[in-house]
Amino acid sequence: MIDFELTPEELQVIKAAHEEAEKLVRPIARYYDEHEHEEPSELINRLWEQTLKGQGTGLIGLGVGAVLRIEEACWGDAGLMLANPGSGLGGAAILQSGTSDQQARFLTRFSQGTPKWGAMAMTEPGCGSDTSAIQTTAVRDGNEWVLNGEKIFITGGARAFNNPGGLIVVWATVDKSAGRAGMKSFVVEQGTPGMRLEKLEKKLGIRASDTASIVFENCRIPYENILGSPEVRSTDSGSTAGFRRAMATFDATRPIIAAMALGVARASLDFVKEELEKQGVKIRYGVPKTKLTAIERDVMDMESAYKAAKMLMMRAVWLMSQFKPNSLESSMSKAKAGLATSYITQKAVELMGPLGYSRKWLLEKWMRDGKINDIFEGTGQINMLVVARRILEFSSRELK
Repeated sequence: MIDFELTPEELQVIKAAHEEAEKLVRPIARYYDEHEHEEPSELINRLWEQTLKGQGTGLIGLGVGAVLRIEEACWGDAGLMLANPGSGLGGAAILQSGTSDQQARFLTRFSQGTPKWGAMAMTEPGCGSDTSAIQTTAVRDGNEWVLNGEKIFITGGARAFNNPGGLIVVWATVDKSAGRAGMKSFVVEQGTPGMRLEKLEKKLGIRASDTASIVFENCRIPYENILGSPEVRSTDSGSTAGFRRAMATFDATRPIIAAMALGVARASLDFVKEELEKQGVKIRYGVPKTKLTAIERDVMDMESAYKAAKMLMMRAVWLMSQFKPNSLESSMSKAKAGLATSYITQKAVELMGPLGYSRKWLLEKWMRDGKINDIFEGTGQINMLVVARRILEFSSRELK
């Protein structure tokens, strides 16, 4: 039976996360939106202390309680949440693809010492959603792999590159002719020669989160830094265990992105309801829709979109916490949350009129921040394609 009930301890942690988001994060959200690439050092150190105590969101975790904490953090500010030190997407990939020895070797660092970050590098200048088109290569040379290529739009890439103990999981091909079957993942640790930080992106939203481009030029890493088997063996669908593990990483992280989106959506929804109440507009529940005002209908539609997306997200996370397949539910939750958040944040700006569009309030920022959730970790269109394939039982070759 599906059970979303939280323990008293989880409820307390979620409450504490909300209070921190309200009192510590929200007040500095505008500043770091306007000072992109400036490091929120005080907040980072505080979040790292919590991570070391097992109370933060920096370490990948399973369970409904964990993602609800992430929602609260993004209710405060999504960009600052992404600046949180921890293993990040790189850690998720290591958990999905690495051996127990690799997990111990690479992930232990995220529970000790100074703040450090993990990142994942998959997207390339000529390769976005089509992972089979990856051009970055990994060639074995004795007891080493030699990486060459460029990766872009790496969330947390600069912090992982610059801070001792950081790491980046890089997806590269060991055999271009094999397509997806030749795709493997490699751990590149901070300070490795041949890895160069090319630039930081200037973005529409989540500006407190660094988004980097990194170039690999004859970048040599130990042979044992490959995650999974180096063997290239194609199946009928043109994929291998390596590629399936890459997709399994997204099965684990897409519900987390959905939770992030829902935090932004709820911030906008809460603000609108508070402002309407100040103006004497009360939402009347239980009244026939034909007797409601246009504003009441809009707010209820926003609430419905939020709750539907949240239920999908919680189901996907619950399945993951029970170690059950969740590829369909993961993509559904990510697609729905992205759509719902774009709708809710834009409608919130619309309902508040000129002030909603101004920089006096954070509404316009939330609208900008929310859009990324429909783009990274697989665009909304790609996730809908995954959903269609799962429901219709078509392969990627049969349904493109």
